[in-house]
Amino acid sequence: MKGALVIFAAMVVIGIALYLSDVLYYRKRIPSDTDTMTPESDTSEEPTAAEQVSGNDTEGEVCCGMHTVCEKTNLSPMDTEIIYYDDEELDRYIGRGADEYTPAEEEEFRDVLMSLLPEDVAGWSRSIQLRKITLPTGIRDELLMIVRELRDN
Repeated sequence: MKGALVIFAAMVVIGIALYLSDVLYYRKRIPSDTDTMTPESDTSEEPTAAEQVSGNDTEGEVCCGMHTVCEKTNLSPMDTEIIYYDDEELDRYIGRGADEYTPAEEEEFRDVLMSLLPEDVAGWSRSIQLRKITLPTGIRDELLMIVRELRDN
């Protein structure tokens, strides 16, 4: 019985030592995925959320798919055919800025987004881009989150 307690105590001490080394050494040297989402990362070479949704690329490169938040391959317009997803009423927002929407108008975009089938989300995003409609900021973030979840599954 004493032998088991000695082994258990040794495992606890080793576990605490490993935890402290992780917290004090490795986490400071290796940034986590959440650290890449901070405003300081705006100077990095990874595309911003706005560039991902709009399909703009500052350097003219094609996304390799290895970035933490790269959704360009699914959201950039690949063809010029506009497909409507029972959202013709959104055409009245052509030319508006992302921060110029009222909460009711933003909810209109959210209703359309939430009514889409999962396989239609990327196509709807391309359709919105081709129609020159700028998504409200909150909806754009929700769209990226949905696409990221679909990609992970």
